[in-house]
Amino acid sequence: MNEVQPIRLKKDINKMKRALHGRDRLMFVLGINLGLRISDLLQLKVSDFYGENNRFLKHAVVTEEKTDKNRKMAISDAVKREIKEAGFTQYSEEYLFPSRKGDKPIGRVQAYRILNAGAERAGITEIGTHTLRKTFGYHAYKAGSSIQTIQKLLNHSSEKDTIKYIGINQDNLDEVHLTLSL
Repeated sequence: MNEVQPIRLKKDINKMKRALHGRDRLMFVLGINLGLRISDLLQLKVSDFYGENNRFLKHAVVTEEKTDKNRKMAISDAVKREIKEAGFTQYSEEYLFPSRKGDKPIGRVQAYRILNAGAERAGITEIGTHTLRKTFGYHAYKAGSSIQTIQKLLNHSSEKDTIKYIGINQDNLDEVHLTLSL
């Protein structure tokens, strides 16, 4: 199996957004903004974001399948906007990423196919379902979040795992030397 990478360039993120529509775009955007594992992302329901008063909640709370731990996430304006644009405007128990039958969400394999088809249209390589979570971590790091904070958000056991996972590479290390001018 090939190693997948985060999407490092914002222009490539925008290409992916343009290559995906509706439910598929929502999956991509929520994935890169929430940093959930794909198994947890696919289980999201409208009710994880909207209260019964049809207003957005302040936080979404998800029980992670792998760890059985609750994860509380602030709901950003970008996430709210995408949910609305996908046609979800009020409380319901509906899955955000329903399968054709509608009574359950799409599976991991279908999510992989969707992301790869979008990546092909966008001209992006080394994409998989982990790309969403890795992209979240990478851009959180580039925005100034500490490795320790990202480690906690991703629920990793070590900083070393987090650094490897989010794709900090030689280019990122070189950037420090090339931009530091003391």
